[in-house]
Amino acid sequence: MEIAKSTRHQKIIGDFGERIICNWLSRSGFEVVTVDHTGIDIIAYDPRRRQRLGITVKSRTRSAGTEGDTVNVLSYQKGKDDRQKVLSACEAWIAVYVETTDRADVFLTSLANYDANYRRAGRAIDDWKMRPRDREKYALDPSVKHLGIVFEGARWLW
Repeated sequence: MEIAKSTRHQKIIGDFGERIICNWLSRSGFEVVTVDHTGIDIIAYDPRRRQRLGITVKSRTRSAGTEGDTVNVLSYQKGKDDRQKVLSACEAWIAVYVETTDRADVFLTSLANYDANYRRAGRAIDDWKMRPRDREKYALDPSVKHLGIVFEGARWLW
C-alpha cells in the first residue's frame, strides 16, 4: 500500500505524534499538556515522583523504501541551538513518532540518555536513527520507552 499524503499531512502527523505521546503518558499517570514553546511540545508532570518533563516531539511518515531514514531531532544550524531551548525549560526528553505503510513506532527517552548513548557530538544536527540495528539497540535499552502500533485497515481503499 502506498501512502498518499494530503497537502496538510505534515501538520496532521505532527499533531498526531504529540497526541499519542500525551495519551500514553496520561495512561501512565502523568498530567500532560501540549504547549507552543520553542523546542518544547509537551510538558508532562509525574505527581508520584514530582518530576516535570519538557518533551520535544518529532513525527515523520516514511514511504516504502525509506523506513530506515533518520529523524532529525535537534539542530544547531544557522545560529539555532534547539538543545539549549529545550534545556532552559525543564528536564528535557525526546519523543519520536515514525509511521510507515503498515506500522508505527513511538520512542521516548531523556535527553541525558540520548546524549550518553546515541548522540554523536560536534554534528550540526542530532538525529534518531531508524535502521534495524538501531531499533534493536533501542529495544535493549531500558531507558528508551517504546510503543509499537500495527495498522490493519479493513475496506479502507478508495
